[in-house]
Amino acid sequence: MIDQLSKILPDIKFTPGEQFCWSPSDQTITYAPDQIEADGRWALLHETGHAILGHKTYKTDYELVRLEVEAWEKAKELAASLGLTISEDHVQQCLDSYRDWLHRRSTCPTCGTKTIQKDTSSAYSCFNCHAVWQVSSSRFCRAYRKGQPKPQNVLL
Repeated sequence: MIDQLSKILPDIKFTPGEQFCWSPSDQTITYAPDQIEADGRWALLHETGHAILGHKTYKTDYELVRLEVEAWEKAKELAASLGLTISEDHVQQCLDSYRDWLHRRSTCPTCGTKTIQKDTSSAYSCFNCHAVWQVSSSRFCRAYRKGQPKPQNVLL
């Protein structure tokens, strides 16, 4: 599959590593070779989706979730062109980790109201009780559903 993708995207480098990720700064997709025959093919296609779409950065938490959805949609298109099908359950499980992460970050710690990010900073503010709270800027500080494996796909 790496050879097929390299022919389709000659400007993208594919490098073995410990996890699946897209690095726009050096136009490299890192992949875990030991996982490529299982669900790793889907993660590889997802990261390739980020590359094809030119995803570089994001400004808000919601934008990150939107980029993840877009990359999965592109991955499904790419998979179909290669005669593969990506499990919709797998896609939704991966997206659920981001949705859960966004839900936790946007819940007011004072009154429990669901809010929106204040601006492009890591701050949220509650329109119910007016509390303001800071969240980690790391997208790796995510809540995972109990009993679900952590997805191996991250956007760098």
